[in-house]
Amino acid sequence: PRQIGKTTAMLALAKQLTESGQYTAVMLSVEVGAPFSQDIAGAEDAILGAWRRAISIRLPQDLQPPAWPLSKPRQQIGDVLSLWTQSSPRPLVVFIDEIDALQDQALISILRQLRDGYPNRPKAFPQSVGLIGLRDVRDYKVVAGGSDRLNTSSPFNIKVRSITLRDFNAEEVAELYGQHTQDTGQVFTPEAVALAFELTQGQPWLVNALAKEIVEELVTDESIEITPQHILEAKEIIIKRQDTHLDSLAERLRENRVQAIIEPMLAGLELGNIPNDDIQFLIDLGLCKMDVQGGLTIANPIYREVLPRVLTVTPMASLPQIAPSWLTNEGKLDTQALLKTFLDFWLQHGEPLLKSASYPEIAPHLVLMAFLHRVINGGGTLEREYAIGRDRMDLCLRYGEVTLGIELKVWRTRKVDPLSKGLEQLDGYLARLGQDQGWLVIFDRRENAPEIENRLNTEIHLTPIGRSVTVIRA
Repeated sequence: PRQIGKTTAMLALAKQLTESGQYTAVMLSVEVGAPFSQDIAGAEDAILGAWRRAISIRLPQDLQPPAWPLSKPRQQIGDVLSLWTQSSPRPLVVFIDEIDALQDQALISILRQLRDGYPNRPKAFPQSVGLIGLRDVRDYKVVAGGSDRLNTSSPFNIKVRSITLRDFNAEEVAELYGQHTQDTGQVFTPEAVALAFELTQGQPWLVNALAKEIVEELVTDESIEITPQHILEAKEIIIKRQDTHLDSLAERLRENRVQAIIEPMLAGLELGNIPNDDIQFLIDLGLCKMDVQGGLTIANPIYREVLPRVLTVTPMASLPQIAPSWLTNEGKLDTQALLKTFLDFWLQHGEPLLKSASYPEIAPHLVLMAFLHRVINGGGTLEREYAIGRDRMDLCLRYGEVTLGIELKVWRTRKVDPLSKGLEQLDGYLARLGQDQGWLVIFDRRENAPEIENRLNTEIHLTPIGRSVTVIRA
C-alpha cells in the first residue's frame, strides 16, 4: 500500500552503482510535478528544479551534469537526459521515483519523452531508466479525476519488466532483529521473532515499525529481552495510532477497484466477475496475495486486522452514548449483560446506523464491530477471521479472563436459513479458541424480512458436537 522501502533501496542501489566506477547512477523524484497534471511546462520546471538539487547532493563533483539546456515545453526532460548522457564520462542510469504521482498530460508527456529518447541510448540517452512507484505502467492514471488508465503494461514499447520489491522471509526478519542485538545487546527471543514474522509476513515497513515501537518506547532498558507479549503490544499500538503507512492503506479502501474485492472478502462471499487487472492491482499494492492453498487473501494478519477497523470508524463515530452495563462491580465482563445491552442497542439504533457504513454488503458486521469496539475500549481486544468463500466472519472478543467467540452470518434473499450451517461452522471456531460457548449472530437481509421488532430475538441451540450457543437473530 505504501512504504516498503522502495526509495531507500533505490538510493542505495544508485550509490552502489556509482561507487563501482562503472556508472553514473542517481535516483530522482517527479513528485513535485504532481500539482501540474494539465500544465506540462509547469511540471517540467518543477521537476527539473528538484532534480538539480538532488543531483548536487547525491553525485560527486566530477559527475555533475552540465547546465540544463533551454528547451521548449514538452521536450525539456528528454533534452536534459540527452545532453547529460552525452557529457557524462560513464553510462548514465536514472531511477525516477514517484512516477505514478503524475497524472494526465504531464505523465503522458514525460513517458513520451522517454520513449522518444529510447532509440538513442546509450550514447545520447540514459543506458537504463527505472520507473519507481506503487503501480505497473498499465495502471497509471491518464485522465482528469484519474478514472481511466493506460490499460497496457508497455504502452510505449520500452518496458523490459516489472519488478516487485518482495517481502522479507523469516530468516531475514531474524537477521534484521539480530542486528539490533549486535548493536545494543538487547535480545529478541526466538518466539518474539517468529510472532513478528507471523503478524507481518515480512512486510518491510511493518517489520521495522513493530521493532521500532518496542525498542524506542515499550522496552527502552536494553537489558530486558523482547518477548511475544511486547510484539502484541506494539501491534495494537501501531494499529490504533494509524501510522502513515496504515493510514495510506485506509485510503486505498475508498477506491472502487479495491472495494469490489475487499467487500466480498470481508463478507466471506465469492468475488464474482472481477477483472484480472483489478486482482493483480491489489497484489501489486501488497494489500493481497495468492494463498499457497489457492484463493486471494489479505497479505498479512496486521492488514487483516486494520481493514475492518478502518471501515468501522464512521459507524463508531455515529454510535450513541452507551453506559458500560456489561461490566460487573469488579470490572469483569458479564456476557449476559453484554447480550442484553446489545439487543437494546440493535433494536433502537442498529438499522439507522447501517447507513453510516461505507461497504453496504457488510454494513451489519461493521455496526456490530463498532459496538464491540466500544465494549473493549476499556482494555480488551477484538480479533477477526474472514476469507473468500467462507460465507461468514468470525470474531473473538477477549476481555480479562473472558473469551467470547462470535460468528456472523447473513440470511440473504432466495437463500435458506443459515442456522444449521452456522452452528456447524461455529463448532470449529470455538474448538480453535478452546471455548464451549459462543454467539451465532444471523443478520436477516432478505427483501421480505420481518420488521426489526418482530425478528430480533435470542435462542439457545446446541452445535453438532454439543456446545451451547446463543443464536441472535438481528
